[in-house]
Amino acid sequence: MQFARINDITLHYQHITAPEGSPVLVFSNSLATDFRIWRDVIVRLVGKAEIITYDNRGHGLSDIGSPPYHLDELVGDLAGLLDLMGKKDVFICGLSVGGMIAQRLATLRPDLTKGLILCDTAAKIGNPEMWDERMQAARSEGLSALVDGNMQRWFTQDFHTHRSGELAGYCNMFLRTPLKGYLGTATALRNADLTSAAVHLDLPVICVVGEDDGSTPPEIVLDTANLIPNADFKLIKGAGHIPCVEQPEMLSEIISKFLTDHTAP
Repeated sequence: MQFARINDITLHYQHITAPEGSPVLVFSNSLATDFRIWRDVIVRLVGKAEIITYDNRGHGLSDIGSPPYHLDELVGDLAGLLDLMGKKDVFICGLSVGGMIAQRLATLRPDLTKGLILCDTAAKIGNPEMWDERMQAARSEGLSALVDGNMQRWFTQDFHTHRSGELAGYCNMFLRTPLKGYLGTATALRNADLTSAAVHLDLPVICVVGEDDGSTPPEIVLDTANLIPNADFKLIKGAGHIPCVEQPEMLSEIISKFLTDHTAP
């Protein structure tokens, strides 16, 4: 395990090297998950890219810090990690809030970002009323009040029917997220709106979404793709909000092609 002290918190991360000259690819996780969600994608990309993945603050083995969070705090954590490692011009693959972190990093630190793979995310996710309702339920009843609804939005019915053992594991991941980390990140999501910045993004971008995503439905992701100049859009069939779990082969192929298309020989 690898840890780094960034912005007065400890971040848990993983660094997998690759042959010299390989592109650098960073993964950023979604709310109430940790970097283990990327495993089945990472194993397919080892050797093709230098890989960095990490737990956002308040998640996994990273410190909670001082919630509630602002999106720029989450962005600052990733920027600090990349600065510490001496990495620039990296590709960021972010899921949900991780995708918002990626977008904001490209605006604040264009020196760090070479391209964005925006998975099941948008320039704005949800509305204040929705987030306030979820946060109030979490405060009063704990994350157990939210887990079933989230699993329905995260995974397809086929996953629920045929992969119940894995589903139970992701329920555990959700439920074991620190409540303060969940609430802190939900606050950042509630307050974040990157719509006006999206039209000014000036780098390669591909927006990817599961066909059955119940958290950021395809039409919302497509709207964001249409805001970003020259952004591509890909729909992944047989996946909900977390295609890196349900369809890792397909997502890996999309990422691999994107890296190849935007990396000099």
